[in-house]
Amino acid sequence: MRYLPLTPDDRAEMLGVIGVDSIDGLFVDVPPSARREGFVELPHVAGELEVERELAGLAARNTAAGSVPFFCGAGAYRHHVPATVDHLIQRSEFLTSYTPYQPEIAQGTLQVLFEFQTQVAALTGMEVANASLYDGSTACAEAVMMTKRVTKRNRAVLSGGVHPHYVATTETLARAEGMDVVHLPAAVDAEDAVIAAIDAGTACVVVQTPNVFGTATDVTRIAEAAHAAGALLIVVTTEAVSFGLLKSPGEMGADIAVAEGQSIGNALNYGGPYVGLFACREKLVRQAPGRLCGETVDADGRRGFVLTLSTREQHIRRDKATSNICTNSGLCALAFSIHMSLLGEVGLRRLAALNHQRARALKAALEGVKGVEILTPRFFNEFAVKLSKPAGEVVEELAFKGVLGGVPFSRLAPGAGMDDVLLVAATETVTGEDIKIFASSLAATLSAGGTER
Repeated sequence: MRYLPLTPDDRAEMLGVIGVDSIDGLFVDVPPSARREGFVELPHVAGELEVERELAGLAARNTAAGSVPFFCGAGAYRHHVPATVDHLIQRSEFLTSYTPYQPEIAQGTLQVLFEFQTQVAALTGMEVANASLYDGSTACAEAVMMTKRVTKRNRAVLSGGVHPHYVATTETLARAEGMDVVHLPAAVDAEDAVIAAIDAGTACVVVQTPNVFGTATDVTRIAEAAHAAGALLIVVTTEAVSFGLLKSPGEMGADIAVAEGQSIGNALNYGGPYVGLFACREKLVRQAPGRLCGETVDADGRRGFVLTLSTREQHIRRDKATSNICTNSGLCALAFSIHMSLLGEVGLRRLAALNHQRARALKAALEGVKGVEILTPRFFNEFAVKLSKPAGEVVEELAFKGVLGGVPFSRLAPGAGMDDVLLVAATETVTGEDIKIFASSLAATLSAGGTER
């Protein structure tokens, strides 16, 4: 074939060198449950018009987040993104740029990343930030691996309030690095359990605030306990807008702060691409993954920007690299930075206060619904409720009624024994009318004897 020059003999020889019998042997590390059998059921040949019609039909089967009352969160949040953000990131200078290996022709990109780092450091209360990572979950995993290099210990304690997807990502990387991950049972408020799990062999403690159940916690006590045992504290945040209202990780004693930056400047985008925020204490910076941009001066004394401390395999020997999955999400980072610049400190604080106000109004409405118990004691813009019916079934019924009513915890952590727990979020995009519709629809669903379809 024109574009497949290898012959069967070529492939057999290559597989023999690798030491596997077939192409399938290259994928033994992928769990069978994640593998697709056979081909995707799509037409083999179709014209452009036919393809457009087919895709339009598939898209029409979705319910867009902005088309109905929307209360989903659980790590991905619907916020208003100003039109200015999309307008600027689509400029060709930004949209087509890649890694700024040559600073003399990439000053604009480098300055954007430098300003982004400055904003992330200020938001997290840390001394230094990198130029971003893939998303919040990979940032969490990278932070855990970083603590192994710093402490020379192999044990990580993850709170029961850490998002299950972040836990799974961390466990996947930890297995390859030979690190022991202790994930505590899921808990709405896990502070005491975390402190009790810290011992002399602990490299790091990972906590999330607000956690996956929405609980906002001052983790200062956990930081003190971790430091007393010689461990480092990693604070995870999945809702970046909360930085405008709550204590920063740095204020609470964190050594490393990681977060998902999607909430600022980036739409839901069907789950990605997103942007991972990573910041730490300056004394740890040489073990931080990814790229850092620095400010300098040229031969004539003019201000300029360069990559510095870029401990990636593309820059240094592989055995010296701190990570091999630390590419920065440049365009998403730019969107984050533009939105933050438009908001400023005052705007971010107002936005955060508005989010909390909307969530309080939602809580008040749901407290009046029979069959609903509020579980989260203190929250920002998201909280967990216990329902009198399985949450997954309730969400399906609500969707049938035109309401996207949250995320069942069982979708994030199957088998955790919390099938009746629903995570609900309210951002500035939620209106008072949305809340009324949700509350009345939920009341009707919980009171009904069976399906109404």
